[in-house]
Amino acid sequence: MGIATINPATGETLKVFEALSGAQIEEKVARGAELFPRFSRLRFVERAQMMLKAAEILEAEKQELATLMTTEMGKTLRSAVDEAVKCAWACRYYAENAEKFLADEVIATTAQRSFVRYQPLGIVLVVMPWNYPFWQVFRFIAPGLMAGNVGLLKHASNVPQCALKVEEILTRAGLPQGAFQTLLIGSDQVDALLGDPRIAAATLTGSEGAGIKVGMGAAQRVKKVVLELGGSDPFIVMPSANIGEAVQTAVKARTLNNGQSCIAAKRFIVAEEIADDFEREFVKRMRELKVGDPFDASTDVGPLANAEAVTSLQADVEKSIAAGAKVLTGGKPCSQKGYFYPPTVLTNIPKDSPAYSEELFGPVASIFRVKNLDQAIYVANDTRFGLGASAWTNDAGEQERFINELEAGMVFINQMVASDPRVPFGGVKMSGYGRELSTYGIREFTNIKTVWVK
Repeated sequence: MGIATINPATGETLKVFEALSGAQIEEKVARGAELFPRFSRLRFVERAQMMLKAAEILEAEKQELATLMTTEMGKTLRSAVDEAVKCAWACRYYAENAEKFLADEVIATTAQRSFVRYQPLGIVLVVMPWNYPFWQVFRFIAPGLMAGNVGLLKHASNVPQCALKVEEILTRAGLPQGAFQTLLIGSDQVDALLGDPRIAAATLTGSEGAGIKVGMGAAQRVKKVVLELGGSDPFIVMPSANIGEAVQTAVKARTLNNGQSCIAAKRFIVAEEIADDFEREFVKRMRELKVGDPFDASTDVGPLANAEAVTSLQADVEKSIAAGAKVLTGGKPCSQKGYFYPPTVLTNIPKDSPAYSEELFGPVASIFRVKNLDQAIYVANDTRFGLGASAWTNDAGEQERFINELEAGMVFINQMVASDPRVPFGGVKMSGYGRELSTYGIREFTNIKTVWVK
């Protein structure tokens, strides 16, 4: 796929971009390398002023930015507005807290002075997906640049205007030229960049396959990398839960961002004694969602990002049905123009089907009935992914077991999984490694330097 803006609600190609030449890529890498020593020596308060200005721009222009996001990848306009505001929150959070998070840590030893100092690494290659075209990028920008690193963004090829807009916002906020640059390039250029000795580290949010390639490329050059990959997140409901609240949240958790979110709930694991009630209300609410124009305020679910997304999702649904899964609602692409797929619910999920443990990237929910707590935990963990998990119970003992035994980087009790600048974000197993956000996220791309003074 070329670098282009294709409106997923209509299939219309709106703008096409040429990939950067080798000389243009070299110019940007050289600019970042030249700037880094000076940028890293800026006082925290100086970088914070720039980050706070970026937050102001994001909030003041949230409608314009939301329109761009919705046009390029199809998320509903109101969710795109929320995304712009969330990016501003992250900028402010790290502007206010970075200096504290990276302050020297005194270590008690026999030395006259011994402490840990956190120092930036250099240029970080930032490889990002299309589903949250601003938020995914600002998840690196806010901590990464406040730590003193500089960034080179290789964004998804279907959101080029969002990629360029991010760089523009930071330039207008006062960041020096080279602090954060967008590279309009194909994925085939990523490995060569990883091999450039001027690039110190990389971060990738994306598919399992893309993460493996970047992880291997970084390993070959002994470079730090953070990977946030896919998820097949469980949403567990036990008898003591508030069923009405759980159902309402379950629908939101599955259809968030038109179902295209790594932390969207995908597998709904429900205790047998409440399964009929949960399933009946869940299917009813999914069926009532309005699919359509993402610019229409009444729309609940917009289009998938591209034609390939629809084809891939339908193939997974058909394979699951062929294996024995039952369709309770939806199950076939919408007939209207654009890349629309209806909210879909599957049950009786066979273990050898995609719906059992794969990441179905779209508004397709899989319902599993379990007899007890042990079986709920088993089914939840019976996947190669381990990003997030949501468990609904008011039983303190069950809560503790879910916290301890669910194989996930994040466990939310009586709430859907969400990202928040204040808490670490990331997974285990094939969902990746490393953490974004919080104190942990800002330290990922620093040299944790031991200092010992006799």
